[in-house]
Amino acid sequence: MERKNAWETYDKSQEKKVMKLAEQYRQFISAGKTERECVRLTEKMAREAGYISLEEALTSGDTLKPGDKVYAIHKKKLAVLFQIGTEPLEKGMNILGAHIDSPRLDLKQNPLYEDGEMALLDTHYYGGIKKYQWAAIPLALHGVVARKDGTVVELAIGEDPSDPVLGISDLLIHLSGEQLQKKAAVVVEGENLNIIVGSKPLKSKKDKEKKELILKALLEILKEKYEIEEEDFLSAELEAVPAGPARDFGIDRSMIMGYGQDDRICAFTSLTAQLQAENPKYTAVCLLTDKEEIGSMGATGMQSRYFENVVAEVMNLTGQYSELALRRCLQNSHMLSSDVSAAFDPNYANAFEKKNIAYLGHGMVFNKYTGSRVKSGCNDACAEYIGELRKVMYDSNVCWQTAELGKVDQGGGGTIAYITANYGMDVIDSGVALLSMHSPWEISSKADIYEAYKGYKAFQKADWER
Repeated sequence: MERKNAWETYDKSQEKKVMKLAEQYRQFISAGKTERECVRLTEKMAREAGYISLEEALTSGDTLKPGDKVYAIHKKKLAVLFQIGTEPLEKGMNILGAHIDSPRLDLKQNPLYEDGEMALLDTHYYGGIKKYQWAAIPLALHGVVARKDGTVVELAIGEDPSDPVLGISDLLIHLSGEQLQKKAAVVVEGENLNIIVGSKPLKSKKDKEKKELILKALLEILKEKYEIEEEDFLSAELEAVPAGPARDFGIDRSMIMGYGQDDRICAFTSLTAQLQAENPKYTAVCLLTDKEEIGSMGATGMQSRYFENVVAEVMNLTGQYSELALRRCLQNSHMLSSDVSAAFDPNYANAFEKKNIAYLGHGMVFNKYTGSRVKSGCNDACAEYIGELRKVMYDSNVCWQTAELGKVDQGGGGTIAYITANYGMDVIDSGVALLSMHSPWEISSKADIYEAYKGYKAFQKADWER
């Protein structure tokens, strides 16, 4: 069964729309390289679209009515947006759920040290990465430092063209005979992902002070420029990410290369569709969650009770809350777990089964199931739900395709789908296919970005048979 390349369906005016949306997306992922930055961008976009915060809604005491727009933010790393529909909430919601965390290098709590006449930062990698890909590339440092007086310093070093960049050294090829005999998983080991940040010693006239002078010089810079002391790293969230903006990719500019496209490509398209929703029948929801790359644990992950709690708050503001109504609302909901899929890569064709893999440029992807090998840890969407989605997509002229992640015994992966499916709602994974997924620089098709946006927008208008 063949699917048409989406580029073949566009006239000139549609192609302009594709390129315009892709440029907006490119700017979004260039500015939002951490979950905190993505939430900040989300809030700005939501307020521009007429949303008010849940706190404002609670303070006003006004009843939420169909068409009202409200958003909630949790610990600055998770966001949920609601546009109230005309149907009672207990009949369910249409939910677009993506995650905004991405693989990266987190600084350890006690990261600073000096060795070999250099100052370095010790890291702990976050999410599934090929560790060797993070050596010998320019890195930027993003995040927050919370001082003991309650103030918070925000950092972003390495993004402005005038900024210095940081990085992890690699062993020169001339001395790599032993290294190159190792398996790829240990060519660069986790404890060696140490970021070089300085090499200039502090000038000291006292002999007794001539110890770790490079580290002392670095601490002076941090104190002078950011008012940060070494102990402040104990209460910091600092993430090393690839430096620089996302770029157009390909001589024909048909693709985008950028960091963090898993899963901010689906977060952006889901958010854009949510902000453009008009008078939905069923309450339209966009959920942007954290911690998916490490199992969705923690207060800002999907396994927390926050989403359920905030739905209860919204139901209460509409005058519809009861424990039973909340349970019915969640069970009767429909969701697209907006997450990326693997695109066929001709350089590694043996990893894929060509009939059941996504292709760049062929539109948004539906994964009936993910998991690994025996479908372990997956949500397996119901056939009836997929049948309904086919009609939704066809009615809105969305280019779409179905896929598995790769060959059956090749490996696997998961999303947040199985977590929300625990409520009994219909859920399927749906997103954009990527090349080089989880690498520092991932590649996507601009056509797929546009088709995902169209598909998510169509989903938010869907009228299900209850």
